[in-house]
Amino acid sequence: MSGLHWESDRRLTAIGRTTLSVAARQAVVDGEVNMATSVLDYGSGRGDDVRGLREMQFHAHGWDPFYAADGAPQPADVVLLTYVLNVIEDPEERREALKHAWGLAEHLLAVTTRLTWDRSKVRGLQYEDGVLTNRRTFQHLFSPAELRSYVEEATGVRCVSAAPGIVYAFKNDDARLRYLARKIVPHADWLASDDTGSAIASVVDYTERRGRLPRLEEMPTEMPKLLVHLQPNELQRIVKKSADPEKIEAGIRASTLSALLFLTVELFNGRGPYSSLPMSLQLDVRAFFSSYKEACMRADRLLLKLRDDTYVRGAMQASKVGKLTPTALYVHRRAINQTPTVLRLYEHCASIAAGRPASWTVAKLRHQGRAVSWLEYPEFDTDPHPKLHSSYMVDLTTLKASFKSYEVSANRPLLHRKHEFLAADDPDVPKYRRLTQSETRAGLYRNPQLIGTEDGWEAELARCGRELRGHRLVRRRGAS
Repeated sequence: MSGLHWESDRRLTAIGRTTLSVAARQAVVDGEVNMATSVLDYGSGRGDDVRGLREMQFHAHGWDPFYAADGAPQPADVVLLTYVLNVIEDPEERREALKHAWGLAEHLLAVTTRLTWDRSKVRGLQYEDGVLTNRRTFQHLFSPAELRSYVEEATGVRCVSAAPGIVYAFKNDDARLRYLARKIVPHADWLASDDTGSAIASVVDYTERRGRLPRLEEMPTEMPKLLVHLQPNELQRIVKKSADPEKIEAGIRASTLSALLFLTVELFNGRGPYSSLPMSLQLDVRAFFSSYKEACMRADRLLLKLRDDTYVRGAMQASKVGKLTPTALYVHRRAINQTPTVLRLYEHCASIAAGRPASWTVAKLRHQGRAVSWLEYPEFDTDPHPKLHSSYMVDLTTLKASFKSYEVSANRPLLHRKHEFLAADDPDVPKYRRLTQSETRAGLYRNPQLIGTEDGWEAELARCGRELRGHRLVRRRGAS
């Protein structure tokens, strides 16, 4: 169809929404859209994201060539470019739209597109680099890696994949690093403080969790006022006397590992000088390493270990959390931060490369090759054998990503032995372990090749004369 020419009616691609789009919701969850930022929805369609953000008391406005074309679009702290690039059939116009949106962004441009695995949902014929739909509209579908490189080329900055199909381009690289730090280094929430006593207790709590005293600049705005009458040495003496030494040692270990993880991911993404680090990470490096050079050398060694099959397999075998199979380690999201550091790095690198999905339950880390899958089991906590809803996989050797939905499948894969995916101290583990023990005694695991899907599992339950009531295994009515 290369000889076909037509002008698409892009208005037809604007859909109505009753909730925020995935892109707008992600920006809010990530804290990039907040009460202090202005937002421009560039190509706002019917304006549902603008209305939704305004209802949340955010400063948002929209511009659209068809639905909101009054005046020129105005710059904003955050510009959302949501499902716009998909519908532009002219490659040059597509690139210009991206560059124009970038020019309007004063802090962040969030670019969102439909992805290649949506092809089965787009009915039409191939046209140029996309699909001419049955409605005479156009769709160019991106792969996650293509989208990231496309935005990087147009903006000239290093970008971050915030989620599958969502790329963040920051105007200031310091902002990108702060974003990564929030994702990688566990956020240290401060206890509420309204007097000197509670402020001191909050500093003690932070010190135990971080492994060091905070600087005034790291504290919540009101807290220094509550502590103003204390000399630094006096505050340090009080905290040292009150804090639990064992908790401080655990905080030091956690902060050291988090700093290494951040520096290693930054090498994967392009590491900057010490002065480019967020202040809290600068303080961690100063407190827990002899120098920035030493911290970087240790991070470099960690990245080399990620490439070593024997080392990665050993880390999986040594991990105190997760279920190890002949091909991969499976870990629940509640336990992922308790895996060895090289495995946390493994999962983080995949998320930076192609985006971690917003909804996932179990991470699958392959030990042959390098690929991470995020598996979604929405009913993990309530269903004794939860069914797989979707799988999103990123291959780190090729940066290719794939998605598969099982939502409407007739015979979905399901999980057994749920306690094995969690940390031993997870409060649900005893209940899950008791169920596994009951199922083992009943003979339900004698044919493991049969029980991986709904139909096979139901057949084995029937064979053994059992049924499930919540997380209890009982005899089936009428069974001998």
